[in-house]
Amino acid sequence: MSVLFDLPQVIFYLDLFGTVVFAITGVLAAAERRLDLFGVIVVGTVTAIGGGTIRDLILGRTPVFWVHDTLYIWLTIGASVLTFVYARWSRLPHRILLIADALGLAVFTVIGAQVAMNLGHPPIISVVTGVMTGVFGGIVRDVLTAEKPLIFQKEIYATAAMLGAVVFVNLSWFLPGSWTTFNNVTAMLVVLAMRLSAIRWHLHLPVFLTIEQYRDHNGPQ
Repeated sequence: MSVLFDLPQVIFYLDLFGTVVFAITGVLAAAERRLDLFGVIVVGTVTAIGGGTIRDLILGRTPVFWVHDTLYIWLTIGASVLTFVYARWSRLPHRILLIADALGLAVFTVIGAQVAMNLGHPPIISVVTGVMTGVFGGIVRDVLTAEKPLIFQKEIYATAAMLGAVVFVNLSWFLPGSWTTFNNVTAMLVVLAMRLSAIRWHLHLPVFLTIEQYRDHNGPQ
């Protein structure tokens, strides 16, 4: 079984995939602001590795992961440059990119939670670092491109990451050891299913409105 399905290797390749996808979303955000190639690479890179970098710094896990493995840096630069060139001539399929982004979010969330658990941190820290790994790169991207961060809007994004991290931490607590594969896959599927459901059926969280704002939005009752 270990020969046919090497979980750490699969997670590693999914992590690389998520890195590329997040870099692409960063480039597309930068393109809307008409940044030059250098700006595009910067935004693409921080989107792809920003969450994991902040996670490692907070956990004291230094040097951070992309210093240990420079493949992440080369991937983000390569993906950013290729997207910059491709997007000038063709339009990237938006729905496919959303699905790929959801998969990247799922993978990053589980990896972030697992890193904290492996270092012996309590469950709440593991949940926080899982969410952080999944969404903080996007926050930095939105700040750099002067956009309202996606997680502060009504989109179900960080919520999906938080639920997936909670599921992973609880499964790892009650089903340790030989259940690792099941725990990882289940938590990823939770994030993926929740995010894709939100995209498919336009689900969102309620927005905070004062009574005056509610009346302005809905008209007099």
